[in-house]
Amino acid sequence: MKLEMQRRIAAELLKCGENRIWIDPERIEDVVAAITREDIRKLIKEGVIKKKPIKGTSRARAKVRQIERRKGRHRGPGSKKGKKTARMGRKEKWMMTIRALRKELRKLKEEKKIDRSTYRRLYIMAKGGHFKSKHQLYLYMEEKEILKR
Repeated sequence: MKLEMQRRIAAELLKCGENRIWIDPERIEDVVAAITREDIRKLIKEGVIKKKPIKGTSRARAKVRQIERRKGRHRGPGSKKGKKTARMGRKEKWMMTIRALRKELRKLKEEKKIDRSTYRRLYIMAKGGHFKSKHQLYLYMEEKEILKR
C-alpha cells in the first residue's frame, strides 16, 4: 500500500511538508483508492487526512529556570561565563559610580554641608577615580574633617 502520491498531493493542498500529513489508519483503503486531487480534497474535508501541528521547542523548563534565577539561584561562580566585564562593561560600571558620586556631591553642596571650592576639589577627585563609592567619599570627608555638621 503506497501512499506517496496521495501524501504528496495532500501536502500541496494543505500547504505543508509531506511529513506533517496524517492519514487515518482505519480509512487507509479509501486513501489508496483516491487518485485525483478532488478525491484527496474530499478526504481532507471528511477529516481522514489532516495536517499535523508544527513541533515547537517548549519554553516550560526555561521559564522555571528564569523564575529560579530571579530568586537568586543559579548565579554562583560555576554559572558565570566570560570575564567580569562581559556581564557589565567597564564603562557602564564607571557611569553608574560617577553619577552616584556627582549626585551626592550636588546634594551636599545644596545642603551647605560643603562649600563651592571643596565641592569642585572633590568633583575633580571623583572624576580622577579617587573614590570607588559614596562610602569611600564619606570616609575621605570624615578623615579630612570636611563635612560641616
